[in-house]
Amino acid sequence: MISDYTSLLKIGCRIVRQTPMRLLWKFAWNFGWRNLWHMPRFERMMAKNEPFFPAFVMISVNEACNLRCSGCWVTAGGHKQLTLEQLDGIITDGKRHGSYFFGILGGEPLMYKGLFDVMAKHSDCYFQLFTNGTLMTDEIAQTLRRLGNVTPLFSMEGLKEESDRRRGRDEVFERTLRGVRACRKAGVIFGIAASICKTNYEELVCREHIERVAAEGAAYLWYYIYRPVGANPNPEVALSKEQVRSFREFLVEERRNAPVVIIDTYWDDEGKAMCPAATGMSHHISPSGAVEFCPPLQLAREFINEQGSNAYDLFRDSTFLADLRKMTAETSRGCILLEDPKRLADFLREHEAVETTSRGTVLQEYDKMYPVAGHDMRNEAIPEKSAPYRWLKRNYFFGFGVYG
Repeated sequence: MISDYTSLLKIGCRIVRQTPMRLLWKFAWNFGWRNLWHMPRFERMMAKNEPFFPAFVMISVNEACNLRCSGCWVTAGGHKQLTLEQLDGIITDGKRHGSYFFGILGGEPLMYKGLFDVMAKHSDCYFQLFTNGTLMTDEIAQTLRRLGNVTPLFSMEGLKEESDRRRGRDEVFERTLRGVRACRKAGVIFGIAASICKTNYEELVCREHIERVAAEGAAYLWYYIYRPVGANPNPEVALSKEQVRSFREFLVEERRNAPVVIIDTYWDDEGKAMCPAATGMSHHISPSGAVEFCPPLQLAREFINEQGSNAYDLFRDSTFLADLRKMTAETSRGCILLEDPKRLADFLREHEAVETTSRGTVLQEYDKMYPVAGHDMRNEAIPEKSAPYRWLKRNYFFGFGVYG
């Protein structure tokens, strides 16, 4: 147990050495303290069946992207995007109800003009910027340093060959790495993410990759499980049941002494699977203004207004989202999109959900999907071994009783 805390202490010391004090303070106050206060408040709200608003709101600002990744739900060449007024309104409405942390996604959010002006206006919030990193420059990194309330999360889907194959472009790995190094040079707190599938499993689910990420100066490494969705899903590369279990074992063991913070949002402290959207912890607003269950699920019933000022009302009053949370929790503790796409498609049709993308083929894509391995390992749960991670999972990623 002592070594568990020693590992996190070393990570903390490294981050302190490479990060300006003002950025550390922003992180500690805007992200750390506000969330420690807000999450128990959210849990009490759910337990008392009070008016609903998610603890964290994910916002996709645009469909535009400079890459063409396989298995991505974003519409290639899509034109939908939120207005700056809508983005500002969503954040303002969230703050009124105690939410100060927002995930900013795309498309590629670095292609969204005016984004940093909105982030500067909301200096009391903290933003996680999901980016492929290829557009990150020294100038942008310095802007993030001045803002102090943004942590870029760089998507790195493999090393050189795998990155180019998955991304549909050349030299993606090198360009992403340049973006990473620009942020390290600027002293910005950043993370690196990876969506794990069969073709990148060996090179990313290993100690060498963890140490590589740490050597580049990342504060955290966020692992996802590949979801075969979108116009080019490639379901044949989805993880097998055995790989999912091996992946979970790897996370549990490496967390005990890894040189970076390792994050997942798939399992709680006891190793039981969970879905952040099913718990109500996180929902999503799309570039079309749709209030969605999660980013890959691109059908909805409600849309924000031109000012973005009705987000709270929509989350609170949406019977569609409430019914979907209930149905998914009853189906599995894992991901219904992976495990039972037919039931999901039937539910969406019954509730007359509306397509929210530019391509207009999402429901037909779901009809073609077939079940692949999810992260619900039923009675084979693998609990966290690291004491600090158990505490973090218990206080940030719990189930709120939705699974009975």
